[in-house]
Amino acid sequence: MNITFAGNKVNLLGKEVKVGDKAPNFTASKNDLSDFNLDDLKGKVVVISGAPSLDTSVCAFQAKRFNKEASELSDDVAIVNITLDLPFAQKRFCDAYEIGNTITVSDYKNREFGEKYGFLIDELKLLTRGIVVIDKEGTVQYVEYVPEVTNEVNFDAALEAVKKLV
Repeated sequence: MNITFAGNKVNLLGKEVKVGDKAPNFTASKNDLSDFNLDDLKGKVVVISGAPSLDTSVCAFQAKRFNKEASELSDDVAIVNITLDLPFAQKRFCDAYEIGNTITVSDYKNREFGEKYGFLIDELKLLTRGIVVIDKEGTVQYVEYVPEVTNEVNFDAALEAVKKLV
């Protein structure tokens, strides 16, 4: 897979997930430093929105857009924003922009998501930008690794995949 960050080729660590794969469980940190486990969302359609840092305009827009979209989706859908930002910074961001319809977690401690889903950029130790949609049975139904990390995800395609599953 060819991924670039600001035009420079980067390498992703871990195993790339593909449609049809069983979604690997992972643990990340919630804003209060408690554990988040993907398995806790079993029985829901899950959208994992990966991004490098909420401190950038494209990442902030991605989190805000999915927060808005979440308010219009079924309660059977959970949207998880994940970055390597510290939980304290994520909490400040969520409070400042009233992000409350999605779950925002940090992969800073163990980088389990980054490695299990192939989202960890080796050179930068940040997550690449992308989307994973998982059905209620825990199977990956949609994946996007954005080829140029500084570009936006394909919101329409991801949301269309979600709507087919609810």
